[in-house]
Amino acid sequence: MKDINFIFLLLALFAEIIGTIGGFGSSVFFVPLGNLYFDFYSVLGLTAVFHLSSNLSKIFLFRKGLNKKLLISIGIPSVIFVIVGGALSKVLETRILEIVLGIFLIAFSLLFLIFQKLTVAPNTRNAIVGGTLSGFSAGLLGTGGAIRGLTMAAFNLEKSIFIATSAFIDMMIDASRTVVYYLNGYIHAHDLKYVPFLFAIGLFGTWIGKKILHFIPQEKFRRLALIFILIIGSITLLQVIFD
Repeated sequence: MKDINFIFLLLALFAEIIGTIGGFGSSVFFVPLGNLYFDFYSVLGLTAVFHLSSNLSKIFLFRKGLNKKLLISIGIPSVIFVIVGGALSKVLETRILEIVLGIFLIAFSLLFLIFQKLTVAPNTRNAIVGGTLSGFSAGLLGTGGAIRGLTMAAFNLEKSIFIATSAFIDMMIDASRTVVYYLNGYIHAHDLKYVPFLFAIGLFGTWIGKKILHFIPQEKFRRLALIFILIIGSITLLQVIFD
């Protein structure tokens, strides 16, 4: 227990709660926060394992049905391109990946803070494109749920169906990239001590997030979450530049 970084685990819980309420998924917070304590590749490996438990809990807590059409049109290209992104991550230097991650977080947050009514047309082509981009981003940078969330929002799903469908797609993605990351050597034996804690945090954080959703309108919290993403993205980029 003395080798466990409990501040990191507390931040992981924060990422899970905010990710559940904001609708972006925990990885958009977990990856840059994890980079403060671990090397980038270790964070990718931990994110995949963390997400498996997180998404299982979401499927259990929001089990009111799945949108099978989106599961296919978004899920299949996501799984294919998360493998492509995961394989490519081994080729690129970690510094480049961290810079891309910082720019991605800043651009994403500013885009939705400035264009609050931004929407995607609800059609199969956009679902496939969204799945492709979210899967590739998840494999390469460790986070792609925000892109998938934007794509799925266009189809105006009931909240519990939205979360369950997104979580099921995410679980398919995580199962695929866990294999790729393992083969890449990203899942290290000395980091496995965090797995039981992250599993519990995935369950507990999702449960807390679901409870808070009953009291706070998602749109108000969404703006706050975007501001957090902007700050984290800026810190990530500055840390790489001045390191």
